[in-house]
Amino acid sequence: MVMAAEHHGSNAPVNSSAGRIARIDVMRDMAAAEKTWRVFEGTGFLSTPYQRFELLDTWQQTIGKHEGVLPFVVVAYDTTGQPLLLLPLVTSRENGANVARFMGGKHPTFNMGLWQREFAETATAADFDALIAGIRTQADRVDVLAFTQQPKQWRGILNPLISLGAQPSTNACPMMTMIPGCKPEERVSTSTRRRLRNKERKLQALPGYRYLVATTDEDINRLLDSFFIIKPQRMALSKLPDVFSDPATKAFVRDACLAKLPNGQRAIEIHALECNDELISIFSCVADGERFSTMFNTYTISDNARYSPGLILLRYMIDHFGDLGYSSLDFGVGSDDYKMTFCKDDEPLLDAFIPLTARGKFAALGMSSLTHAKRLVKHNPALMHMAQLLRNAISR
Repeated sequence: MVMAAEHHGSNAPVNSSAGRIARIDVMRDMAAAEKTWRVFEGTGFLSTPYQRFELLDTWQQTIGKHEGVLPFVVVAYDTTGQPLLLLPLVTSRENGANVARFMGGKHPTFNMGLWQREFAETATAADFDALIAGIRTQADRVDVLAFTQQPKQWRGILNPLISLGAQPSTNACPMMTMIPGCKPEERVSTSTRRRLRNKERKLQALPGYRYLVATTDEDINRLLDSFFIIKPQRMALSKLPDVFSDPATKAFVRDACLAKLPNGQRAIEIHALECNDELISIFSCVADGERFSTMFNTYTISDNARYSPGLILLRYMIDHFGDLGYSSLDFGVGSDDYKMTFCKDDEPLLDAFIPLTARGKFAALGMSSLTHAKRLVKHNPALMHMAQLLRNAISR
């Protein structure tokens, strides 16, 4: 029993005389964390769909294990034993420091804790002092907390972790708001719809042309088989590395798309345009009843690419989720041209690098400086052009 406790988790009582956090529990095994995690996915709690158990457990079992990161799931409780906060973290060794980051690597657009909603709205400085103190006392000592790509707010509630200090992330996230129940023309303008309809007429002449939301394992596997063939060719044409080339990433994508949530919804949904002869365009997304966020995507390398199939598919997705009463959407970080067709606002994303030890102070300073430099390059056209030239030269 002692060995199991040491492996799966450890409890750390904290001095919470001025706050609600009375105990910190750190679990180092996903199976051990699942029961508590499920509590945070119920009513009265706040989280993004990127922090669902199915999605991050799949990531840890594939990419996480491949990269050698270890689960470090932090749960805070009040004096009655009620859970207040869950931080889905992993730890790894980076440049001589033990770093704790949010699970999911580069795949989630938003990194955030799972919160008891009322606590998220009322958490105090004393609560965060207790949280940091509880993490600092763990035996597998963490030097720095690297909390990157955090949304400033979620569902109208300010992200509580922002109070720990934050700086702008390298990129913001283009987003679009919708009024539930509005007319389709209020989501996507009449002129844009007309332009896309004219292009789609060419595609509609293809045998078996259709818009598909994949619901069966057979459809999901078939679409992913085509995706893994087309994506590397599309990346090569853009002189970009194929980020889906390693087996762990492919396993994560397939397993997460096949994984079902308790309500029967897939952890990652797949939407596609296809005909009898080929996959024309594909977008994946996560969705939670209010917001849908796209993830990986690609489109055909055939002549059908000239008809903007990606934009046509996004229009279908916007109408699909709009008809379901969704109020917002985003297409992930970065200001690609296709996103600007629909998104007129930016979702601010913030980073925080919180040192817990003397070594962590140097690591946090380095991480903060690197993020600032990347943001400077991204937002300076001349520097960005030079960076692109250098990337192209290296990729030759």
